[in-house]
Amino acid sequence: MRAFRLAATAAAMLALGGCVSGGQKEIAGTLLGAVGTLLGAMIGGEIGRSLDKADKLYAAQTAQATLETAPTGATNEWVNPDSGHSGTYTPTNTYQTASGQYCREFQQTITIGGQTEEAYGRACRQEDGSWQIVDG
Repeated sequence: MRAFRLAATAAAMLALGGCVSGGQKEIAGTLLGAVGTLLGAMIGGEIGRSLDKADKLYAAQTAQATLETAPTGATNEWVNPDSGHSGTYTPTNTYQTASGQYCREFQQTITIGGQTEEAYGRACRQEDGSWQIVDG
């Protein structure tokens, strides 16, 4: 159940990260507001209560950057130096669909106070360059 909630969180972060456009303040405001609400609702428990706005922003930015540029098997980490919270994203498989769309499977972790939660997901690159979680 925890892995499902963490995967749902990753989906929300990627979807929201890909939907924003404009200046840095607009992006940050959109990500923080929407991702923060979804993280708290979906993860729940200690992890959900413990992530702050900066944690959520670090996670969302790292997810997009990892899926766009990291080689399969390479892990990118985010760390909030103020809270000490951290996480990772690791692409585990990269492929192209029959229609030509690039997709990546990935592993995600979030660590708070020595407790690590792990989830797996799949995201595909959209025409605007963003990555969006897909089903199946």
